[in-house]
Amino acid sequence: MKIDITLCTFRRPEVVETLRSIDGIDLPEGATARVVVIDNDHQPSAQEAVEAQAASMRLPVTYLHAPAANIALARNAGLEAADADWVAFLDDDETVPRHWLTALTARQVETGADAVFGPSVALYDPDAPEWITAQDYHSNRPAPRNGVVETGYTCNAFLRWGEAPWTAERFDLARGKSGGEDTEFFFRLHRMGARFAIAEDAAVTETVPETRLTYEWLERRRFRMGQSYASSAPSPAARARLFAAASAKAAYCRARAIAAGRDEELRNFWRLRGSLHRGVCSGCLSRPSEDLYGS
Repeated sequence: MKIDITLCTFRRPEVVETLRSIDGIDLPEGATARVVVIDNDHQPSAQEAVEAQAASMRLPVTYLHAPAANIALARNAGLEAADADWVAFLDDDETVPRHWLTALTARQVETGADAVFGPSVALYDPDAPEWITAQDYHSNRPAPRNGVVETGYTCNAFLRWGEAPWTAERFDLARGKSGGEDTEFFFRLHRMGARFAIAEDAAVTETVPETRLTYEWLERRRFRMGQSYASSAPSPAARARLFAAASAKAAYCRARAIAAGRDEELRNFWRLRGSLHRGVCSGCLSRPSEDLYGS
């Protein structure tokens, strides 16, 4: 088994720590692995740090420069460079445990899935707002819908590649500045017949920066997540049904937020849930997404 671990980066020095953690992983029996780092900055700003870290690693590292400031473009460059049976995806500010890759592959063998998704667990500063940490808004935990895993996220994923029928598929460049390109990509693969599974024991961790510990940041993020989820409805009829359901849910969430009164945690929970459903409505109407990436 050949595995390419792809890692897109954009002006994050944390990528060096991510590489160090990857170098410490156990490999599945009989497997070989390579790390592909794709720098999405206008200039190759990560090259020196990545190549310096790569010089001391046991796993081979390939550095690519794929400008600029469009995460879908960077992810596609990683797929173009992939020369393996399986492609793994990580973010450039994550740390992986030693058993990360073996847990993903074990779950794949157990289920026969074409892709396996693991959790990304947020690590909060002690001074983070209590209403945020109580709800753990920044962790990313894949979940099935009606017992079926329909999509996933590139913060922690393991995808069949090689001779798979979707090797010509690419991430949507139109979503490369707003985000959500991974949600739409895996929804598309699922409609092509790909089967997905979740490996709860393959969790990675991510430290949450202070700039993301605000209601405003979370609201923008939730709205965009809703827009991305609308890609689950491929036909006009399906979008109309989803729009109607999301509209009703948004109204319900607004009423619950008002009823919460002075309870900040509960009030913000319902407000953010409403933002998600409003985003779904926006996505069903094909309204443009706000640029959240590349600034």
